Amino acid sequence: MLRLALFDIDGTLIRTGGAGVKAFAKVFSSEFGVSNGFERLKFAGRTDYSLVREFFVQHSIAPTPANFRRFFDAYVFWLDQLLSQCEGGICPGVLEFIAGLRGLNPRPLIGLLTGNIRLGAEIKLRYYGLWDLFETGAFADDHEERDCIAAIARSRGGTLLKQELPGHSVLVVGDTPHDIRCGRSIGARTLAVATGGSSLDELQPHRPDWLVTDLSRVSVSDVVGIA
Repeated sequence: MLRLALFDIDGTLIRTGGAGVKAFAKVFSSEFGVSNGFERLKFAGRTDYSLVREFFVQHSIAPTPANFRRFFDAYVFWLDQLLSQCEGGICPGVLEFIAGLRGLNPRPLIGLLTGNIRLGAEIKLRYYGLWDLFETGAFADDHEERDCIAAIARSRGGTLLKQELPGHSVLVVGDTPHDIRCGRSIGARTLAVATGGSSLDELQPHRPDWLVTDLSRVSVSDVVGIA
């Protein structure tokens, strides 16, 4: 029985037209004086904290709590400004798939498993009218490593449901090999979509339980069958 469905955000639920990457670049430039500091960073499937730490190391900036706080205080400001300037949208099939989950009896909890910091996730999802669909989740604020974020998300879901959740009762939906790996790290079933950072051919070798071009190509009844 499916008890908890956890969604990645960027490339899975929404595309922001690069607003997050552009916000990072704005902060690198305005706060730390590095105008070309993000070209070597690989964003897909990463956590915000790990990206900022890598940037700090590359540019000999002390990775202190104060510098992280300085970065993210500026980041959420720029993200909020840039979302309206970038052409993005909700990925195909997302609303229908979530509606299908909400129609199940018993209905699973619907949550987030993301490398975004919590406020960044909220800013993005509120902009596209999705934030209130999610009842729980775990974020980059909770841990720098994605596998640990997955474990926290499962634990929070279990706390809300007042039961320990075995891995097979959890579904992780994402668009990169990182999402498949972190789902597998908690024993969850994984549904991979090619709407973001990786193509079908790139996702296939990681052997998710379900692999589709987008969420319009899979039904909730299919997912319940594997979960």
